[in-house]
Amino acid sequence: MTTTALPRTALHITAMALPLAGWTLHTTVLRRRLVQAQRDPLTGTWRREAFTDRAQRLLAHHPDETVLVLADADHFKRLNDDFGHAAGDTALASIGARLTEWAGPHGVAGRLGGDEFAALTHIEPRHHALRLDHLARLMARPVPYEGGLLPLSVSVGAATTDDLAISDLPTLMRAADAAMYEGKHTGTIVQAHRGHAQTPSINGRRQGRPGTAARTTTRR
Repeated sequence: MTTTALPRTALHITAMALPLAGWTLHTTVLRRRLVQAQRDPLTGTWRREAFTDRAQRLLAHHPDETVLVLADADHFKRLNDDFGHAAGDTALASIGARLTEWAGPHGVAGRLGGDEFAALTHIEPRHHALRLDHLARLMARPVPYEGGLLPLSVSVGAATTDDLAISDLPTLMRAADAAMYEGKHTGTIVQAHRGHAQTPSINGRRQGRPGTAARTTTRR
């Protein structure tokens, strides 16, 4: 009896385990697809909503030791016109990869739309200047493309929770955005001061950005 009972028990356990294994695999696949849906397929960075969620969590853990940078490719339309859209895609992928490298495994990088990117990471205040210098060197490198090099210029604005005494993500982004446009096309990273955080904005974006012009109503 014992010799026949053991195989039946084993078969019964195996039969029960098969659906569980299938469900685990199914759950893993669903999670992977969910993560992929939150990633920008071209650059591998997080999409805007996913970036915002992760950035807010990081700010909550390190409210006094966090650096946010916003980055915009300079003359991006000209690059597309001169070298083609494939070259433009290569440049965007390069910007995303460099911001991801700079943010590190405990930071977060995202593509906010078009050629606009953001990255946020935990950096002790005494290391701010060194890390931002490193980012400036990363962004200044030409991009390898079809056996040659693409010229790439990126404007960057930085906002630090330590300097601004602010740990609110929308305010930090507004300050970094204003700083970035102050130094547009200069090739230098501009660090935001408290005045940048007071820059007028429309729907969370610096007033004057494309798409933020106030609508006027014509009376008849």
